[in-house]
Amino acid sequence: MDPTDIAGRFEDEKPGRVLTGPIALALTAATLAISLLALWQVFRPMAQGSKYYLIFFLAGVLPLVFLAYPADLRLPRRLRELFAGRASSAPHATGYGGSRSTGSGGSGPSRVDWLLAAAALAGCLYPVLPIALAGGGGGYDAFLDRQGLLVGMDVAMGTVLLLLLLEGCRRTTGWILPAVCLVFLGYGYYGGLLPQTWAVAHAGLDFGQLVDAFYNSDSGFYGTPLDVAATYIVLFTIYGAVLDLSGAGRFFVNLSAAAFRRSRTAAGRTAVASGFLLGTVSGSGAATTVSIGAVTWPILRRAGYPAERAGGMLAAAGVGAILSPPTLGAAAFIIAEYLGVSYLQVLGWAVVPTILYYLGIVLSVEIDARRSGVRPAALAAGSAWRLLARSGYHFASLFAIVGLLAVGLSATRAVVLATVLAIVLSFLDRSHRLTPARLVAALSNGVRGVLAVTVVCAAAGVITATTTKTGLGPQAAALLVGAASAVSSEPAVVLALTALLAAVALSLLGLAVPVTASFVIGWVIIGPALLELGVSAPAAAMFVFYFAVLSEVSPPTALAAVAAAAVTGGRLVPTMWHTLRYALPAYLIPLAFVITPTGLGLLGIGGPRRILIAAVVTALGVAVLAVAAGGWLPGVGAAGAPERVIGGAAGLTLLWLQPVPVAIGAVLAGVMAVGVFIRRGSAGPSGGTRAGSPA
Repeated sequence: MDPTDIAGRFEDEKPGRVLTGPIALALTAATLAISLLALWQVFRPMAQGSKYYLIFFLAGVLPLVFLAYPADLRLPRRLRELFAGRASSAPHATGYGGSRSTGSGGSGPSRVDWLLAAAALAGCLYPVLPIALAGGGGGYDAFLDRQGLLVGMDVAMGTVLLLLLLEGCRRTTGWILPAVCLVFLGYGYYGGLLPQTWAVAHAGLDFGQLVDAFYNSDSGFYGTPLDVAATYIVLFTIYGAVLDLSGAGRFFVNLSAAAFRRSRTAAGRTAVASGFLLGTVSGSGAATTVSIGAVTWPILRRAGYPAERAGGMLAAAGVGAILSPPTLGAAAFIIAEYLGVSYLQVLGWAVVPTILYYLGIVLSVEIDARRSGVRPAALAAGSAWRLLARSGYHFASLFAIVGLLAVGLSATRAVVLATVLAIVLSFLDRSHRLTPARLVAALSNGVRGVLAVTVVCAAAGVITATTTKTGLGPQAAALLVGAASAVSSEPAVVLALTALLAAVALSLLGLAVPVTASFVIGWVIIGPALLELGVSAPAAAMFVFYFAVLSEVSPPTALAAVAAAAVTGGRLVPTMWHTLRYALPAYLIPLAFVITPTGLGLLGIGGPRRILIAAVVTALGVAVLAVAAGGWLPGVGAAGAPERVIGGAAGLTLLWLQPVPVAIGAVLAGVMAVGVFIRRGSAGPSGGTRAGSPA
């Protein structure tokens, strides 16, 4: 199976249709127009403001969703024949119209798809309709003037757009996110019927008030999430498409192989390094997993890695794509907007956690190689220095983004200029130069890649607007803090328990909805609880961000692990558990920078001394946890069950970045090391773990 098809199957969003002929040309033209509009907005913003631009952006994107993504619903035969205008008994019929599949991505648009696309265009453009219509319309200014006083036509068109966004979400991400939106909608409408003694009760909102909040407020459809999708995300997605077509992805994998070709653990190191380098431009966990797996799984297999262990390594390395600067996941841009900081600051907060995350993976790779008797694998790679000399220019645009951000340029302008640089540099490689036709393909692919996330961000307005109108955020925060306070009145314990409860809640939420939606819901519901307990806004936001991302590796969904298992052919559940072991630091580090002030050093906050102490102590904790999880102390030998338990306790204690816990953790780590030395001595020269034994 093609790696692109595998990635599409296991991403947060479903794979779209593979269109051909005139429809494909029309879709390419539309996506090209949207990309040019987004680029134009960077340097010549619309005078009416960003919301005016968002209306046109959504009007371009939402209709394309119905054309690019199949409905995947089965209707009665007569209805299918009516909608499709042809016999529905044709083989491979899918969607509303039962149209014949054009490829692995689904079917061509049916009549209903075209009707929904037209309705989406009308619903999106209604706020700027220049003529009066049934008491509504009258232009953009007139629409804004009716905020809080919508007429019947406004409510009708807002309802149409609401339903179409929910259907767009269903097509791109499945049923769960639309169901969550409907739950919030129901809460807003029926919440007034709840007993007023309940903490989550409110006065109640009628349907017109809810539609007004969704359609004509800054917290609804056209709120911060959509603003981020239409400004930052689309431009970074275009940048990623340009880099991909210019050969950067293949270069990063080849460079990783060349750098470690003489190492005993070359296969594992290559997989991890490839995940990190591809992650700097990907921002997608499952896609990166499949990309590195397609190249490195044959190498890992030759080295003797079992399919499940290799899959866990690939999935953990791939998910690092959403954690790795300078292209973090979509939620990172929302953090910048919510907190009113530059994207460069968000990148700065992510640097140390990313290093620690990959440190944990690398240590686990080294431990596995020694415990399981992994064989050296010959890598067909030349000199890394020669490769850098020939193709190292691919790094230039990445460095340009950071440099331009550092001198004060906005993230949007920085990424556009970096994209231009990548286009120019592509002509250094004759086989990957971005000719006009390839450039059009890159722009089109970039916009098509953002269709699903745009719909998710617009639909998230249902959640944010309902939470804002009902005051659900503070109420939920009070419940969360109250649950922790019922256990202990000690402030430190309350904070730790609240963080643990929040981590569990966010992990469960992430199993159901995509990362972006998970972050938005988590921030408006759980974020206030952390802020109420004195956690700084950056720490609270990054805490929510990391646990939203971890849905990619958390059972039972674990999309990245599922994708890795599809590549390696390994058993799914063992692959998930190996992924958890490799990704363990990502679950624990966010707790460290929330529960203690010193932990802010992990986000690069608080001066050099705090940053150094936090990074060094946490790195030690990550190393000890890797030894405890892997059952091997590098350079010494196997760790038995007692040493692993002591090591686990030591690692967890070290993450509580206060003097006494750190001292206790260091002592426990020493006890673990001594225990391993004693075990090695008592085992004799032939002792240790037998090669090939399970970890």
